[in-house]
Amino acid sequence: MLRGLAVLGVAGVLFGIRRPLLMSAPACLAGRWHGCYDTFNGTVLMTLVALPPAGLVAWFLARRRRAAGVVGAGRLSLAEVGMVVGTVPFVWMTMMPGAGAGTVPARVSLVPLRDLVTMGTLGIAGNLLVFAALGFFAPVRWAAMASAPRVLALGAACSVLVETAQYALRLDRVSSVDDVLVNAVGAALAGLASRRWWRGASPAPSARAHGESRRYPDDSTAAS
Repeated sequence: MLRGLAVLGVAGVLFGIRRPLLMSAPACLAGRWHGCYDTFNGTVLMTLVALPPAGLVAWFLARRRRAAGVVGAGRLSLAEVGMVVGTVPFVWMTMMPGAGAGTVPARVSLVPLRDLVTMGTLGIAGNLLVFAALGFFAPVRWAAMASAPRVLALGAACSVLVETAQYALRLDRVSSVDDVLVNAVGAALAGLASRRWWRGASPAPSARAHGESRRYPDDSTAAS
């Protein structure tokens, strides 16, 4: 039932944003940078286009691992691909330069919760999703990350790197401590959502030697 609701939710979102996505389709299909890769709509569209190839990559990795006798091959492969596909587009969007990039002074906001009230619902939701895929899949992929505080710290560290890059590159964006806080919370919440797959995970004997195998429940439905 949950899967059915998730599918309906995704379908509803895609139906709602179909027009903005189609507006950027001509530029993306023509391979033009402007109008595609430098816009939110174009980035979302190209992410959707990349999902089928990403699924094939996850399947191929899982098949190779199963052939090598790796336990939990499907989950490992799905987690690796999911982290990349679910994180790179959001980081790309946060690094898009503003109109005054390179000319206006870099701005920093270090007062907690001051910017949170101006983000709005959409802004908060977007910040929660930036490292959500990383928080969801990292503890599935690495046993060392199977802890909510560690996932929170991972999200915060990655967010600090992004905010520092925005400041150093003068992208006409405000490097805000509130962005770090919301990004980290989003990663932690996503990590808790995947806890059923990582809570009881422990390294298998071969994992200690090769860093690959972990003990998981049956993953026959994953990345198949």
